[in-house]
Amino acid sequence: MIETDITIINKLGLHARAAAKLAATANTFKCTVKAGKNGKLVDAKSVMSLMLLAASQGTTLNFQFDGSDETSALQAVTELIGDCFGEEQ
Repeated sequence: MIETDITIINKLGLHARAAAKLAATANTFKCTVKAGKNGKLVDAKSVMSLMLLAASQGTTLNFQFDGSDETSALQAVTELIGDCFGEEQ
């Protein structure tokens, strides 16, 4: 299992479109992907669960990746968030 913290840097935070992109990215991998804050983790493959995190810009989320392709999933999620979900700032 890989566990890491990633800060949401895009201006609008983890809004509906960003949550959908994150869930779609996580769903391309076999491993489990969880995200959360304050000790509560949700399934990062679920758009609704991600939306309930209410992660605004500057929020640091804890991510857990567990499975055979966890390293690839970590890289993909890190790149997506680092690219501000492909949105303009």
